[in-house]
Amino acid sequence: MKTEKAEVRIDTYLWAIRMFKSRSLTSDAIKGGKVKLKESNIKPSHIVKIGEVYTITVSSSNKKIIEVLEITDKRGNFETAKKFYADHSPPIEKAEKQAKAFFTMNVKNEKGSGRPTKKDRRKLKKDGGWFLDT
Repeated sequence: MKTEKAEVRIDTYLWAIRMFKSRSLTSDAIKGGKVKLKESNIKPSHIVKIGEVYTITVSSSNKKIIEVLEITDKRGNFETAKKFYADHSPPIEKAEKQAKAFFTMNVKNEKGSGRPTKKDRRKLKKDGGWFLDT
């Protein structure tokens, strides 16, 4: 997968090492300031050099820091692509657990008893309804 090309654009390189799905997505991310070289914005036409360290903002809390080890412009599988860069990213922090988005059932019925009858539903309604208020 190593190429003889001496100059490769950053958008092509990041696409080739599988950081983005397409070159247009890569180019849009670079133009949007999500890819930086030494804390400064770059253009999609920036020429990649061995030893440069790029910071890619994936989300507000997730950043990837990669160092260029070899240059390529050919996209291959993930195992091959890992040879072209060193990942210096900090470990990903787990997101806080969100509150449940669904109601908790207030009904306690025996397994296999089936659906409540009309009489049971009237009784449930009188006793406070189907769901707990949380």
